[in-house]
Amino acid sequence: MNIRIILVTHAPLAQALRVCALHVYPDCGDDLIAVDVPPDQDPDKTLQQLVDLQKDVDSKNTLVLTDIFGATPSNVAKKFVERSQTKLVAGVNLPMLLRAICYRHENLESLLQRALAGGAQGVMQVAIAAPQNQVNRVHDQKQSNYQQ
Repeated sequence: MNIRIILVTHAPLAQALRVCALHVYPDCGDDLIAVDVPPDQDPDKTLQQLVDLQKDVDSKNTLVLTDIFGATPSNVAKKFVERSQTKLVAGVNLPMLLRAICYRHENLESLLQRALAGGAQGVMQVAIAAPQNQVNRVHDQKQSNYQQ
């Protein structure tokens, strides 16, 4: 049985992440739910929406991913997780989500660790090489090197 993943984020991030994930894993649609939280929505309404989503599924087989710890979507997701005994991770990014989808067949604790690793490993500084073999052009008065 695959673990269900619920994205609870500021609108429109949840749906955007879901669309990206479906591009890579088109078969994961049934296991990936997006809940976008509009800025003016009552948190209790969002909580009820999550509770309604969970009624037909084993609550121990759900991973909830949210965007910013301490923000409204995260706070609502925390209340939801306390009621349903699921796992919650704040700070979702696309590498984390793709890793979670890829391993959603594993047990919840293993999936949680894989999602955390995927999120951390997906954040890195990318070195940009300086332009090479660029000569100063005569008409460059600042004597700057420009890429062509």
